[in-house]
Amino acid sequence: MESRVAQALSLWSMTGATASLVAQRENHVYRVDHGPRTYALRFHRPGYRTEAELRSELDWCHYLAGHGLHVPRPEPDCAANSLPKVGDTYVSLLPWLSGTPIGEGTEITRDANAMTFRVGHEMARLHDLTDQWQRPPTFTRPDWTCEALVGDTPLWGPFWEHPDLSPDEVALLQDARTAARRDMALVSEDTGLIHADILAENLLLDGDHLRLLDFDDSATGYRAFELATFLLRYSERADFVDLCAALTDGYAKRRRIEHDELTLALLLRALTYVGWIIPRRSEPGGVTRSKRMIARATRLARTYLNRRPL
Repeated sequence: MESRVAQALSLWSMTGATASLVAQRENHVYRVDHGPRTYALRFHRPGYRTEAELRSELDWCHYLAGHGLHVPRPEPDCAANSLPKVGDTYVSLLPWLSGTPIGEGTEITRDANAMTFRVGHEMARLHDLTDQWQRPPTFTRPDWTCEALVGDTPLWGPFWEHPDLSPDEVALLQDARTAARRDMALVSEDTGLIHADILAENLLLDGDHLRLLDFDDSATGYRAFELATFLLRYSERADFVDLCAALTDGYAKRRRIEHDELTLALLLRALTYVGWIIPRRSEPGGVTRSKRMIARATRLARTYLNRRPL
């Protein structure tokens, strides 16, 4: 066992626990088995999130778990600290949630429409509970609204500077960026805390329970962007229109998402990934993912501009 893992586990008095690395990206995540219980131990990448942002994420999860949503409730260490430090790295411990991801890649397990309706319903519960929460005065998460999406310095980087874009593609994405800024009122009606990464692999089905993982990207953003994040990877499926209807019908427990609103949110989401992949192209599979993200963003940009020209 790595010395820093052993040092972290000692903060929770987990003598004799075993740990194995299961994820290594923004966070290094270890599966920890200690007696009959299993946990996720996270080492948060130094500099990626501030201490206040990390504590805010944990506070939000604690609140949601206490109000009936199936999310991981943070486990404080023996000193009652939910975010201690090992060296220069913040660490946190969460229960390991049981269940099976509801899909992989562009596939959704079981009945895709029924499952997607259920995801929309859970999103509505998440947003409703969140809007009822009296946040701590120290609460802070990144702002992922207009300027952070299509401003001069987007949160995930200037997507129009991707080195693999042709000059025509750069011009296309810049036009889409201009149109998105013009139309932002379509999505800004409902703005608040969002998970921002509700993908199939972060949704676990365990019997009758649908569990939601990984709040690391949570931010203040547009609620339609939350729906678009889930839908985007299915946008080439033949049943995409049906999946959109299923998700928005499930979400209609809270409010109806209009077609133009969702269309803009899908474009915004696609553009963010072109920026996100730039520093990750050298990772395994990075080149293939980059090509797919560029193709999707340029396709949605053309479609959007054809419907709502500048």
